[in-house]
Amino acid sequence: MDSEAIFEVIRFVDLAGVLANAILGGVAARSARLDIVGFVVLAIMSGLGGGIIRDTLLQQGPPAALTDSAYLITAVLGGVIAYFVTFNGRWSRRVLVLLDALAVGCWSAVGAQKALDAGLGWMPAILLGITTAVGGGMVRDVMLLKVPTIFGGNTLYATSAVLASTEMVIMSKLGFVALGTAVAILSGAVLSLLARRYGWVLPTGYALRIPKPIFLINPRAWRERRRSAKRRSDLE
Repeated sequence: MDSEAIFEVIRFVDLAGVLANAILGGVAARSARLDIVGFVVLAIMSGLGGGIIRDTLLQQGPPAALTDSAYLITAVLGGVIAYFVTFNGRWSRRVLVLLDALAVGCWSAVGAQKALDAGLGWMPAILLGITTAVGGGMVRDVMLLKVPTIFGGNTLYATSAVLASTEMVIMSKLGFVALGTAVAILSGAVLSLLARRYGWVLPTGYALRIPKPIFLINPRAWRERRRSAKRRSDLE
C-alpha cells in the first residue's frame, strides 16, 4: 500500500472517529436530558474539540475542522443520530468503542505530526498529540459540569494517546510518517481496547507518610530527652 492510500485510510479513520465521538457526545447529552441544540453542541465539541484546540494553539490559520466541511457535517450528523437512536444495544456500543479506540491513535498521530510540521520539538509534539486525542472529551465533560474522565477512573485513554503520540514522533523523526501513523493507530487502539477489556486503570494519588522530626518541632520532648540523658550520666 502506497503513502497516498495510507493517508486515505487515515482520513477515513479520522472521520469515523469524529462520528463516534460526536455520537458519544450525543449520548452524554441524552443522559443530561438536553434538547436538540445541546445534542448538536456536545457532538461538535466532543468530535472536533481536540483538533480545534490544537489548531488554535498552533496559530497557523483557521482550525481544520472549520475549513473542511466534511468534519463539521460528520459531527452534526453524529449529534442528530444520537438524538434519534438510544445506542443501548451491545453491538452498537461495541462499534462506538472500536471507532473511539481507533480515533485515539489517529488523532494523536495527526496532532503530533502537525506540531512537528510547525517546527515544534518532540515534547510539544507529544503534548499536542495528546491534546488532540483527549481535548474533545474534556470539553464535553466540562460543559456538563463534570470532572474530565481522563483525570482518573478511565481505562488508560490518555495513556493510549501518550503511547501513540510518542510512536508518531519517533517514526516521523526517522522519516516514516505514513507508517508511523498506521503504527500509532493500531497500538493506541489495541492498548485502549485491552484496558477496557481488563479494567486497567492508573493508580490514584498516594500519600507518602514522612516521620515527623519530633525533637526538632517539640521543645518539650527535646528537654525531656536532655534530662533523661543527664540522669543517666549522674547515675553512672
